[in-house]
Amino acid sequence: MTTRPPETGAYLDHAATTPMSSAALEAFVAEAGRTGNASSLHSAGRAARRAVEESREAVAAALGARPSEVVFTAGGTESDNLAIKGIFWGRRRTDPRRTRVLVSAVEHHAVLDPAFWLAGHAGAEIVLLPVDAEGRLDLEALRAELAAHANEVALVSVMWANNEVGTLQPVREVVRLAHQHGVPVHTDAVQAVGQVPVDFASSGVDALTLSGHKLGGPVGVGALLARRDLPLEAVLHGGGQERGVRSGTLDVPAIRALAAAVVDAVEQREERAAATAALRDELVAGVRRVVPQAVLRGPDPTAPADPASSGTPARLPANAHFTFPGAEGDSLLYLLDSAGVQASTGSACQAGVPQPSHVLLAMGVPEAEARGALRFSLGRTSTRSDVERLVEVLPQVVRRAQAAGLASPRAMTGGAA
Repeated sequence: MTTRPPETGAYLDHAATTPMSSAALEAFVAEAGRTGNASSLHSAGRAARRAVEESREAVAAALGARPSEVVFTAGGTESDNLAIKGIFWGRRRTDPRRTRVLVSAVEHHAVLDPAFWLAGHAGAEIVLLPVDAEGRLDLEALRAELAAHANEVALVSVMWANNEVGTLQPVREVVRLAHQHGVPVHTDAVQAVGQVPVDFASSGVDALTLSGHKLGGPVGVGALLARRDLPLEAVLHGGGQERGVRSGTLDVPAIRALAAAVVDAVEQREERAAATAALRDELVAGVRRVVPQAVLRGPDPTAPADPASSGTPARLPANAHFTFPGAEGDSLLYLLDSAGVQASTGSACQAGVPQPSHVLLAMGVPEAEARGALRFSLGRTSTRSDVERLVEVLPQVVRRAQAAGLASPRAMTGGAA
């Protein structure tokens, strides 16, 4: 049994956070009623440690990893920081030449920001790898970069699936190219786990990020799967609770809930993905019908799977991302919210000023078009009535947003407001 989100109306922002599964909630509540620090040696501490290790084994089994490769963290952002900074420092410790960090231009800011922090504070050279018009990594650019600078590359980081436009990346090919030069690969799989097949061992990646609240677990817990032989330096220092690379008292209830959520998401993935993709296709068709000028960004859901991807579709089953000409994304967002539909612009907001998505800009979308973006993302609690509500209110919302755009200072001056 699953529960509906507590919000009223149509909740179409599951990529931001999705409700806890019943299995995760039950595990969390059961463990929260117990006392025990997993580092303590008395009976309560040993019981807490047993819950952690059983959870570690469950996560590992569900994702094709060894238990010793699972490092629990406070979420996706911490896992990404540990991977980017930790691998960079680990590689430089053994070879000072390793200063180049290769990341795709469409990474989440939890990868981009620590990479650029390393450039400003630790002498790193950041290379943004280009993508095509659908947001897919340019493998030839990666191949050329490795051929020219293999001895200087510390790591490559390419996300498994894009959080904004839903594009699946050619992770296995990235691994093949990088490993030819002895370069480790990290992938942010936060959006992928539970939606598409994810197997740590068979993928060949050296480190993989996942986050609890994206797949039915609680907020504030995640994991980094990291190979035991991967050079990885600690980012947080203290008790060294997790393999010596991550310190901090373990949140046992959250970890147990994370494990329950991962197991549930993986076990139910195939059935849920098929149902979600069908609902997503209805949403895409409905939006195109009522707002013909809307432009779907990312791979077309009806396009055949890439033969090189072992039959996996080119797009996440739960993602639909559109741009609406002549409308600002924040206006669309607020108008939809007032009409009972919750979605996301998918863009960053700095100092209260909406900015066009770096993902769309990297895909070659003109800035004026990129500003009119909305991401609709589905989850296991999504229903046809959610889609019907969106399709019902969207035409009026778009007309009002376009009218507001025509009256804005940006439109009247031709520049930034």
